[in-house]
Amino acid sequence: MERGGKTVFGAAVGILMLETRFPRIHGDMGNAMTWDFPLHYKVVRGANPENVVRGNPKELVELFVEAGRDLVAMGADGITTNCGFLALIQDEVKQALGVPVATSSLMQVPMVQTLMPAGKRCGILTISKATLTPAHLQAAGVPPDTPIAGTDGLRCFTRDILGDAPEIDFAACRLDMIDAARAMVADIPDLGAIVLECTNMVPYARDVRKATGLPVFSIHSFVSWFQAGLLPKGFPLELDDPRW
Repeated sequence: MERGGKTVFGAAVGILMLETRFPRIHGDMGNAMTWDFPLHYKVVRGANPENVVRGNPKELVELFVEAGRDLVAMGADGITTNCGFLALIQDEVKQALGVPVATSSLMQVPMVQTLMPAGKRCGILTISKATLTPAHLQAAGVPPDTPIAGTDGLRCFTRDILGDAPEIDFAACRLDMIDAARAMVADIPDLGAIVLECTNMVPYARDVRKATGLPVFSIHSFVSWFQAGLLPKGFPLELDDPRW
């Protein structure tokens, strides 16, 4: 007998989206074609890149909880968000929603660090080094001495994403990502892997990997892992298979 209790079936992950207008290309978390599996989306009205990345998202907790409850009621078995800075509200949201919550790509850092051989460190590439604080790191379980680099002050990536620009030069954003990654490698000799904090960085993950030669982890890798736990892939059971 099948169990009900949901409105929509077949989508395990729900994404809480900031309220934005900037274009979202293939690879961006907010472009539904990025994913190999169906998801639920919900816009958190009143939460935007400026007041989350440069403000205090703890002041917006109730907005995220309300939107998250809608996603759970719709059918989501787990919740994520589209901004790494929302690690600050991880504990409040997971307690309120009662389902697994993965607010931030930064939560991958401790796991990636365990993969590194002695003498190598996992680093963070963020959209705003100026406002990524020790509190964000602590909320995501990231060691306080983790190296951090940012796209702050480059051509347009930080300016246009946080400024919610209606048009973006994505070729220039790609150059920003490559330049920031190369500078990061030059500044941190023991860098062994990179975690991309910003969900809008996913389209350039392969470029960063090629430019640095290092493994690159993003919200795409994190949510794909999350999905695999919420809805494991099924395999046909052939009882007459001689290998059993």
